[in-house]
Amino acid sequence: MSGSRITRPLFAAAALSVLAGTASAAPVKIALVETLSGPQASTGLMFRAAARYAIDKINATGGWNGEPLQLVEYDNQGGPAGAADKLKAAVADGAQIVMQGSSSAVSGQITEDVRKFNLRNPGKEILFMNVGGEAMELTGEKCHFYHFKFATNAQIRVKALVGAMKPLHALGTRVYSINQNYSWGIDMEKAIGDYAAAGGYTVVEKTLHDVNKVQDFSPYVAKIAAAKADSVITGNWSNDLLLLMKASKAAGLKTRFATVFLDQPGNIGNAADVALGHYVAHPFNAEAGGADSERFASDFKARQGHMPAYIEPQTVFAVQMLGEALKTVKPEGGKLNTSALAKALEAAKVGSPLGEMSMRAADHQVLLPMVVSVVAKDARFKVDGTDMGFKPVKTFSAAEAATPAQASCKMQRPS
Repeated sequence: MSGSRITRPLFAAAALSVLAGTASAAPVKIALVETLSGPQASTGLMFRAAARYAIDKINATGGWNGEPLQLVEYDNQGGPAGAADKLKAAVADGAQIVMQGSSSAVSGQITEDVRKFNLRNPGKEILFMNVGGEAMELTGEKCHFYHFKFATNAQIRVKALVGAMKPLHALGTRVYSINQNYSWGIDMEKAIGDYAAAGGYTVVEKTLHDVNKVQDFSPYVAKIAAAKADSVITGNWSNDLLLLMKASKAAGLKTRFATVFLDQPGNIGNAADVALGHYVAHPFNAEAGGADSERFASDFKARQGHMPAYIEPQTVFAVQMLGEALKTVKPEGGKLNTSALAKALEAAKVGSPLGEMSMRAADHQVLLPMVVSVVAKDARFKVDGTDMGFKPVKTFSAAEAATPAQASCKMQRPS
């Protein structure tokens, strides 16, 4: 099919021949609508690697109703318009589940398109698995029954950073806020201000900049230095974080960074020793969960060629939750009933290497453990070919990491 590619299921030929005679339902198609080409493809390709890994695991144990899940890939070319077009193609191709993660702007487009499609097509609903779009509005005013967010949000990330860094006196009293000028970055800026009292700091300056358009961050680094900030809290991701770290290295900036995406591959390599002492709040660290974490990380590396990092662990855990939900849903009329699947997802729980994960039914926000790590040379697992890695300093259970559901979520449930 044009613009798509189906992932090879992990089924032996013999097993397939047996299943072909016994399956009573059409296979479930999961459409990955992601940025798979162009300058922002690095993140989209990581979503793809994680989705493939987790879906192959499900298929190796029987798939759904004896049929392997099919991961069908659609390149949205990095923007909401492309995502809207690819979503239409995915639905036309028979996809019942849509998965996406790169950029809250794209997530916002997809979730609204899914909502409208479902209103127009009762009984043929599609379900949106948001594995990376972290904007608050997605589980706030834009929440709806067929959207499930398996990623965190700015409040969760900043709460964890403050909770781990303040006792270590690592935040200081002067914080600089720099973020991307769209829904996610605006959420981060607000969260940084919201947690100022709890963190014992003052936000000395706030900067919002264009998303993935700034090629030289040296003027921003100069502003950070001029503000005499003790630390910088940023939600930047992709090239905007890579280039910010590169400019920090060039300027010899000594200010500590508190980040949410520092574990994106390439960041530590770009920053070199300047990254030492910088922090990240993330859903997984292979050193944080003991033997369970190491087993998961080793298996992922054996199958994908690299350690799970950045957005990959949360994507794997999301698909694992989907797998648990599918176990409880039976075919209806030879097909998957996505309304039944949505109800099952609301009750799904999985034991991640860091602790139990579940889905909050009120707003479909995942509740998951968080770990805050610091870049250090004595970290067990090195990254980017350097002698540095992420050393965990504090782990929060799902209950400790959670922030309240937003009052703006007025979810209408099917009768």
